[in-house]
Amino acid sequence: MGKETEVRSTHVIHEKDKIGQVIIADEVFAIIAGLAAMEVEGVHSMADNITRELIAKLGMKTLSKGVKVEVMEDKVSVYMSLNLQFGYTIPDVAAVVQDKVKAAIENMTGFSVLDVNIKIAGVVVDRDRP
Repeated sequence: MGKETEVRSTHVIHEKDKIGQVIIADEVFAIIAGLAAMEVEGVHSMADNITRELIAKLGMKTLSKGVKVEVMEDKVSVYMSLNLQFGYTIPDVAAVVQDKVKAAIENMTGFSVLDVNIKIAGVVVDRDRP
């Protein structure tokens, strides 16, 4: 039996008067989104329980877990699942995540972000809190 091949979607950025082309894989958009989300206070982890400590140990590639992107020409839609820390207001944290993800993707890739859709998969209670 043949080994299943991984399908990687990539997107070419055409630049006039440049000596070549730049190709961005979908996973890059997902990693950028994951990094931006994890910087927001109140976000505990990606929905598949990837914490800040685990990211540091395993590397950046794990940030794409819990993030799905759809890229159409030069526009991106982001879908992500997050676990929040207990005590934070969900709409407030989600709004900051949306803003940070949108800004990060647009600044780093030049693509426009159509929307950032967030699913709150869970709330994590810190057992060490008084």
